[in-house]
Amino acid sequence: MSQIRRLFVCTHQKSGVGDDVAKALKKELKSQGLKKRVANGQKQHAQVQTCNCLDLCRNCKKGPGAALIVYPEGTVYGNVRPADAAELVAEHVGRGHVVKRLRIDE
Repeated sequence: MSQIRRLFVCTHQKSGVGDDVAKALKKELKSQGLKKRVANGQKQHAQVQTCNCLDLCRNCKKGPGAALIVYPEGTVYGNVRPADAAELVAEHVGRGHVVKRLRIDE
């Protein structure tokens, strides 16, 4: 059985930071070897997908970053910038730990 983790990144900002965050996440998944891997005998895939709006702007405080949701967990992050990609990929995708400084509690 295969497990798929999806990172949905909002690209509805005027600054275009969502596209930059998505590109940085894709780069980090590949460079950290976490795009496709086998862990505990199970195949795991991680995909970054962009979407027009996640309806989270009020939670992000309209900061300079983007909002994103990681499924299947449903963890919501806000004000994410491209520089945060390495930490998000290593901690959330790699180790399964929430990055508390970026997490939005809904």
